[in-house]
Amino acid sequence: MKPVAIQLYTVRDACAKDFFGTLKKIADIGYKGVEFAGLHGAKPAEVAKVVKDLGLAVSSSHAGLPAKDNVAQIVDQEKTLGSRRIVTGFGPNDLKTADDCKKAADRLNAAAELVKPHGMEIGYHNHWWEFSRIGTRTAHEILFSSVADNVFAQIDVYWTAYGKSDPVKVVKRMAKRVPLLHLKDGTLEENKPHTAIGSGKLDMAAIIGAADPKVLDWLIVELDSCETDMMEAVRQSYIYLTSHKLAQGNK
Repeated sequence: MKPVAIQLYTVRDACAKDFFGTLKKIADIGYKGVEFAGLHGAKPAEVAKVVKDLGLAVSSSHAGLPAKDNVAQIVDQEKTLGSRRIVTGFGPNDLKTADDCKKAADRLNAAAELVKPHGMEIGYHNHWWEFSRIGTRTAHEILFSSVADNVFAQIDVYWTAYGKSDPVKVVKRMAKRVPLLHLKDGTLEENKPHTAIGSGKLDMAAIIGAADPKVLDWLIVELDSCETDMMEAVRQSYIYLTSHKLAQGNK
């Protein structure tokens, strides 16, 4: 079983009110790690100490795309946090044509080369628009046919399914370059909020089982929205994954 982390965007409202208190609640539930999406005004060194004291690890961070003008700042923050994987993404207007996808790949490749000397990696997180068709292939397929091997894929399994692709097949096809899986669940209906993991339509056991255990390092829960109390959904997601022996927690 792989360790389970949470993308802190999930609890962004709680973090905005009490960042460190929210981190403690996450640790108390039993999560092994966190994936950052902003620090809510806190200093990286202070955040790193709190995370360590709570017994949490850092799986990765969602951040802007490193470029020559910002790479030093991004690398310094990620090193301080203890994160070596930087995850980014593009909007739907960036991936409308095959040429757009190749240009996006060039940007990812350049970013990967910038952070490589610092022992860091660049990854790409998908939404649903990457699975729109451009000819016979999806934008995601075209993008990853052009990115270097040192750019990894963080497959968001719900958005993959919402984009009308089979997440089991996508994870299996991409398995050699998927160290991080984003787990979210829901009805797959348009404009409907997400649900706790195990309460929606996705077959999490089959999806997780499609990954390469030699490559996969983390399972990361992310819920963009939820009809129920978000922290309760976070807790229920943890219980589902650990009780079904799909992920490993601290409790």
